[in-house]
Amino acid sequence: MKIAMIGHKRIPSREGGVEIVVEKLSTLMAKQGHKVTVYNRAAKGFNNSKEYKGVHVVTVPTINMKSLDALLYSFLATIHALFKRYDVIHYHAEGPCAMLWIPHLFGIRTVATIHGLDWQRAKWGGIATKYLKFGEKMAAKHADELIVLSKNMQQYFKHTYGRETNFIPNGVNKPIKREPQIIKQKYGLVKDSYILYLARIVPEKGLHYLLNAFKGIDTDKKLVVAGGSSHTNEYVAEIKKKAADDNRVIMTGFVQGRELEELFSNCYLYVLPSDVEGMPISLLEAMSYGCDCLISDIEENIEVARDYVDSFKKSDVKDLNDKLKYIVNNQKKYENDKEELSKYMDINYNWDIVTRNTLLKYTV
Repeated sequence: MKIAMIGHKRIPSREGGVEIVVEKLSTLMAKQGHKVTVYNRAAKGFNNSKEYKGVHVVTVPTINMKSLDALLYSFLATIHALFKRYDVIHYHAEGPCAMLWIPHLFGIRTVATIHGLDWQRAKWGGIATKYLKFGEKMAAKHADELIVLSKNMQQYFKHTYGRETNFIPNGVNKPIKREPQIIKQKYGLVKDSYILYLARIVPEKGLHYLLNAFKGIDTDKKLVVAGGSSHTNEYVAEIKKKAADDNRVIMTGFVQGRELEELFSNCYLYVLPSDVEGMPISLLEAMSYGCDCLISDIEENIEVARDYVDSFKKSDVKDLNDKLKYIVNNQKKYENDKEELSKYMDINYNWDIVTRNTLLKYTV
């Protein structure tokens, strides 16, 4: 089968959940013998290779502006794809789906994965929000198959558009447990000496709540903030200013590879204080490592975590502070059943199953 994927920034990359999903799906499909093409966005300093693990890569020029980046990329990628006789074009995320009507007009089969209701995210202004909602509407109206990552999103599309959707969650890689070597050398971190936030530094991830809550805790544990900007430089500057007041906060910037594996392997607690999520891959990864986790009580987080983790009221700094205090002062109070958690993750978030179920949606 000839398959095209449009919507991510680029692969290989951990810039966001969409990139992780596209990389995993495309490489697993290529491994099964499918001819897969992914449309990367051009980026300064990024290796514009034409192939990655059996996947053909087309690099699309774009403009490094938040308001125009996705629009121009999606349009150019779509026009290129029209002439390549793909059996299916798979769009990822709401913004790129704004162009889905074009291949639909030409009778090309389209599949859309909505990774989250992006228009809810605080970083977008009025025009961008309208564009994202337009993309959502195009996906709901024209996609031959619509994939969502949570039951909550399934209900949303049914209620808003009367559209039936396919629930196919993200997968998670098998964890590689690491001793603290790089993180000890770079940051002085050892096993259980830090609380971990690992996600993009964007308003909807709620890092500001965590920093405010952490300030009120008397502990010698560090707070490690691992992540980078996503068209959110002003917010990142605010976060850095806030973090500078507390020498227990370590900002690592973007991490990957062994350093990321060490951070997951050795953290005392993983915290995800999001206001908005689609399906949080970093939470899936933390759970796969058997980390104790504290998450905001939004439906998308709770649906993934079930009773395996603790939660606090969304956007509530006091409740987050109270939960953190309790966890720090009652070490290993709710250490989860690692074997049971590992089994749960393998059954429900297996990439081979995710890939198989996605391929089933590519055929009539």
